[in-house]
Amino acid sequence: MPQPLNVSRRVVLASAAGGLISAVPGLGLAQSAWPSKAVKIVVPFAPGGTTDILARALVPELTRVFGQPFVVENRSGAGGNIGAEQVAKSAPDGYTLLMGTVGTHGINKSLFAKLPYDPQKDFAPITLVAGVPNVMVMNTERAKALGIASVPDFIRYARSHPGTLNMASSGSGTSIHLAGELFKASNGIFMTHIPYGGSAPALLGLLSGQVDVMFDNLPSAMAFIKAGKLKAFAVTSAQRSGALPDVPTIAEAAPLKGFEATSWFGLLAPAGTPPAIVNRLQQECAKALSSPDIKEKLLAQGAIPSGNTPQEFAALIDAEIKKWAVVVKVSGASVD
Repeated sequence: MPQPLNVSRRVVLASAAGGLISAVPGLGLAQSAWPSKAVKIVVPFAPGGTTDILARALVPELTRVFGQPFVVENRSGAGGNIGAEQVAKSAPDGYTLLMGTVGTHGINKSLFAKLPYDPQKDFAPITLVAGVPNVMVMNTERAKALGIASVPDFIRYARSHPGTLNMASSGSGTSIHLAGELFKASNGIFMTHIPYGGSAPALLGLLSGQVDVMFDNLPSAMAFIKAGKLKAFAVTSAQRSGALPDVPTIAEAAPLKGFEATSWFGLLAPAGTPPAIVNRLQQECAKALSSPDIKEKLLAQGAIPSGNTPQEFAALIDAEIKKWAVVVKVSGASVD
């Protein structure tokens, strides 16, 4: 007849079981309870821009898969630095995430004299969500009034009317800002930079005639291009966009050999977030981004979905910081 289990044997078995659970990634008792409440995705720009569009594209699927609400909080300002700093200083518990950008995690380290966070040390990369080209756009009626129908026309006008044109951006330090600065430096022209708190308010300024030109992320400008309200002159990527196949690259249109200033957007958590949470988020984001509905929607807007691993995303951030340091130097851009 089996002997009753004594206390010491119970302790040994319980300890062994606990060791087994903790040894298997994602099965720790504390981690298995995540998420037990709403998860916040901080978008460091105003609603309506590409960063916001991509974050909101993921929210319904993440909410469904994890069984808890994923909500977007817009915290714009300082070229994305305010929102990025908020997440960098948040508890590393998986409940506060950042939709980071090439600005917050590629450009700003070289552009800003004082950055309130370290884009490499203060974050745990989760996954690259999408890459997008920027597109040089003008208000269609404004372009017609000035006799500008192409990139060469724009350059000729800017050179013959120095200081009269201004350039909108979603904020200092964004790829939209730097693409314009690089264009100015490459062509020897001057335009006044007008920074806004995101793509959406900058586009409103462009549509209302307050500003003349913008090098916007393609997804946020696409609806206005299709509606004929904005004239797309060129994309800033090395190759043409499948979403706008008839629009040339800057390198083709200017021509400026080697001109490239593209944008990307990715999900990050505060440094120290448990790897099991990071890996689970990456896996579910990758599934969502490869689903036909989301993939087709993003491609139609000019965004190229990714979903790569945390390690691959970290390597991209490292490489982009080095790349944009050169672009910042060439453009002469700076922010105190």
